[in-house]
Amino acid sequence: MSTDIDTHLGNRLRRRRRLLGMTQQQLASSCGVRFQQIQKYECGANRISAARLWSLSAALDVPIGYFYDGLSDAERAAANDSGEDVKVSSKETMDLIRAYYQLGERPRRRLLDLAKSLHDESSAA
Repeated sequence: MSTDIDTHLGNRLRRRRRLLGMTQQQLASSCGVRFQQIQKYECGANRISAARLWSLSAALDVPIGYFYDGLSDAERAAANDSGEDVKVSSKETMDLIRAYYQLGERPRRRLLDLAKSLHDESSAA
């Protein structure tokens, strides 16, 4: 039986894997497990041990804390079921994120500033 934390960790795992354009098989190979195990982690069916979390964080090039980011927000969202979560699963969103991270630091900052200003303009209208 999965808990909210298991589900949250699995969602973060899936999000990072997709952001990097990795398949479940590729991630599994780098961690020494089968892709079915990655599937179970991502849906929260199996808990991720500390040792496995360590190897996953290395394979995905993130600190272990990445998996826990926003945990309290996830718990609130589950309780409220607000439906305001950012849709990272769409192909268009993933393409945008990949393109964003391929830019240098200065162009990324300028693009972020542009997006924020466009949002501010649409909110004011």
